[in-house]
Amino acid sequence: MLGTDTNKQILIVDRDVATVEPLRQKLTEAGFVVRAITDGNAAVTTVSEWPPRLVIMDWNIPGFAALELIQSIRHAQTPKAARLIILSALAGEQDIVTGLTLGADDYIVKPFSIREVIARVCAVLRVHAHEAQQPALCFDELVLDAVTNRVTARGRLINLRGVEYRLLEFLMSHAGRTFNRSQLLAQVWGDDNDVDERTVDVNVQRLRKILSEPGYESYIQTVRGFGYRFAAPRPAPIAQLNET
Repeated sequence: MLGTDTNKQILIVDRDVATVEPLRQKLTEAGFVVRAITDGNAAVTTVSEWPPRLVIMDWNIPGFAALELIQSIRHAQTPKAARLIILSALAGEQDIVTGLTLGADDYIVKPFSIREVIARVCAVLRVHAHEAQQPALCFDELVLDAVTNRVTARGRLINLRGVEYRLLEFLMSHAGRTFNRSQLLAQVWGDDNDVDERTVDVNVQRLRKILSEPGYESYIQTVRGFGYRFAAPRPAPIAQLNET
């Protein structure tokens, strides 16, 4: 069981009714509350008015930018940020990497097995349920909430790309420790062989620039000849930030 009814809500966004209906039916039989929409603009409205726990969306919605919907999902003022699974006929490695980099939790290539989709839905929700037990990170008024995947500074939302969020999360989680570029590549970029150590420098500079507006750029420090660290006052743990 996933808890409250809100935690069972799944939104499917796909123009292909023949694909959507069997999936909607099987997810409903599995105990979820499912809505299916063929229009991307309507999906943006639905995310705010009927907050889903998870969105399953086609990567290619005519007349609508998938990135816009992803951003709407991530920034919707909902009690808990929705998880995202992309369905797509695009099976190229770069297509998959792009989808995951933009914020998807999983990427499933069409045609697919409905049993596989349901298994992946449960896996994504199970993993996030574990993450939701983790406290938010708070340094002064800079807050990273792993439950909602939101970063706020002095009460204002900070918009970060996926890699910038992961970099900040890793550094904040290990505040005071210094990491060289190779370590940051391994922890933040994983097995992506297309990036080098210069990528770390570029993203650190981007992150500093974003944090400069609220005045927190100095929290990310350069340790000359070695790497980077996050240095700030000790965190005040916030166990249930998303419930306040």
